[in-house]
Amino acid sequence: MKPLRSQAVETGARWRPNGAFLGAPGLGKGSTVADTARKAEPSMPVQMPLIPPERLAQAGKILFIAHLALGDFTYLQSCFRALAQAYPQLEIHLWVDERRRTANAAEWPHLKKYALYDWLAECPFIARVYNETYSPALFAQSLAAAQREDYPLVVSLAVLERHKYASLARKISRRGFVVGQKKRVRPYDVMKFLIYRKLDASIPAYTAASHRDQHISDIYAGWFTQLFGMVIPAGARFPVLDIGARWMRYAHEQFVAWGFRQAPGQAARSPARVVFLNAFSKCAERSWPLERIIGLIRTMRCDPAWGDSGFVVNVVPEELGRARALFDAEGLADTHLFSAEDNFFQLPAILSLCDLVISVETAVMHLANAVHVPVIALMRQKNPEWAPIDKDNSIIITVPGRDDWVARIGVQDVMAVLAQGAGVQPVADHA
Repeated sequence: MKPLRSQAVETGARWRPNGAFLGAPGLGKGSTVADTARKAEPSMPVQMPLIPPERLAQAGKILFIAHLALGDFTYLQSCFRALAQAYPQLEIHLWVDERRRTANAAEWPHLKKYALYDWLAECPFIARVYNETYSPALFAQSLAAAQREDYPLVVSLAVLERHKYASLARKISRRGFVVGQKKRVRPYDVMKFLIYRKLDASIPAYTAASHRDQHISDIYAGWFTQLFGMVIPAGARFPVLDIGARWMRYAHEQFVAWGFRQAPGQAARSPARVVFLNAFSKCAERSWPLERIIGLIRTMRCDPAWGDSGFVVNVVPEELGRARALFDAEGLADTHLFSAEDNFFQLPAILSLCDLVISVETAVMHLANAVHVPVIALMRQKNPEWAPIDKDNSIIITVPGRDDWVARIGVQDVMAVLAQGAGVQPVADHA
């Protein structure tokens, strides 16, 4: 995939007050961002970063606002890490806005337990996370706490309802330098126009069409180039997961309990391969019915190449009761339901021990890339930039029509890919 074509400086460089570099690899003494941009792409107009380097160097902290999903952070983490390495004096704070915010107390337990929070808690380059925004009262408390921080820099990375998050950024920081995502405003939409006027700088809204042939990791890296003038090399954008020994031990013990691995002194048969299946996404248009998963397992059982496999079926915690009733009635051998109920890292730990992942268009397919397990991804046509990043270990099955939901992909579509050796030799995308 082609990297985003924007002006860049090397990650790890430090700025002098006049915009010259100090210690940037590959640059001469006193080289500026303009010099570097001209060498990289002489035909391009030179633009300075949206956030002046001297302002960034003097700031003690910066707040990012985003409505993060696991998939977002899978690729944004490399950007935050690069910023922390380039400016070690800068504390990175993160506001994770819960778009499902509700006054219904019955919804709070699963919103509070969002798996992303476990991952963020283990990130050494994130100093503070605002993760209690799932109820109106907690949102108000978090807003007051953020305002007390008096942030000198606030950046909204929100791509939905951009004007609302631009407004939130300015509410949090009345006096700071505020940057937000900005979409074209129609002449009659005075409210949005007035909100965007309060921004000190803005990142243009992106669409799949405007960034054709670019992966989401390229787009995110491009944002940080626009914001801070730093390059995040393509190789550094690959998702990384540091799974602790505790969670790997948990995964191995779980595989033994399921009969997928032999315990010491045990002579019982273990499945030849273990396949991880995920039908769940936050959006109905990106999900598969659980009944389709059952049909896939039964069909794979009839295939000589996969008949001796074990299956792990991922289930989101709030659907676990219904899934148990459904699968108990089916009585499928060597098939076990799984849910990361205690900690996010249970999920990548289990994924890392599997031989193949088959998942709808959601974070699981990106996490499979991160732990280097082959994946078959079931996707719509609308967001090709969200395809798995590891082409060598990923196969994509797309729906036939642009407006089709993932449910249009059938069991036989998956079996056709498996027949071509999925999990061993990746093939081209299948439409």
